[in-house]
Amino acid sequence: MGHRVLVVDDDPTVSDVVRRYLEQAGCEVQLATDGADGLAAIAAKRPDLVVLDLMMPGIDGLEVCRRIRRQLPDLPVVMLTALGEEADRVLGLEVGADDYVTKPFSPRELVLRIRSVLRRTAAHPTAPTVSAKLTDATLTVDSARRVATLGGAPLSLTAREIDLLIFFMRHPGRAWSRTDLLDKVWGWQFGDQSTVTVHVRRLREKIETDPADPQRIRTVWGVGYRYDPLEEEAAR
Repeated sequence: MGHRVLVVDDDPTVSDVVRRYLEQAGCEVQLATDGADGLAAIAAKRPDLVVLDLMMPGIDGLEVCRRIRRQLPDLPVVMLTALGEEADRVLGLEVGADDYVTKPFSPRELVLRIRSVLRRTAAHPTAPTVSAKLTDATLTVDSARRVATLGGAPLSLTAREIDLLIFFMRHPGRAWSRTDLLDKVWGWQFGDQSTVTVHVRRLREKIETDPADPQRIRTVWGVGYRYDPLEEEAAR
């Protein structure tokens, strides 16, 4: 893959296994043993992606992710969480993790998840793009540069949030189930549908005038979500 990945985990056995598999996949890997060490490593040299354990002594993974999002909203984060702890997974997504893998995990699965995130976050400005610039009233997204503005002000979106927004804006007026979105946006054939729910909620908070009464990303009861451009409503 040729990317720099920072692994932040206080368990040396887990870190070593992850490091070996990522290096076999062509990544340059740096290890950090706790949250403070991880934040210092990011400040010294930005990685392309962070693998972040949720439960660590001192500064835990949730707080590390919060701090990353405040400073580097577009830095991809894949969180490692305990098996079956749905509340932990949801919390991780709510603070801005792009993806998660539950422990115990298959190292190959983790590498595939990392590849998926990196593939979607890689910008190729010189490559041909379909509808590179997307607009809806005052909302504008440049899918090639992976930046978005609302009313001329830049939006602070995570990698998955901008993936989801681009997908919605390219497919307006159609209802998508959470399973559809996991497949089309995350590239998962199966997974926890709360991942989609949390990302939609976070995206609404950033692009809707009133997130409690969304006018763009609407809930279609019994199905999932539909993107309704404001420009089309104004025309009607």
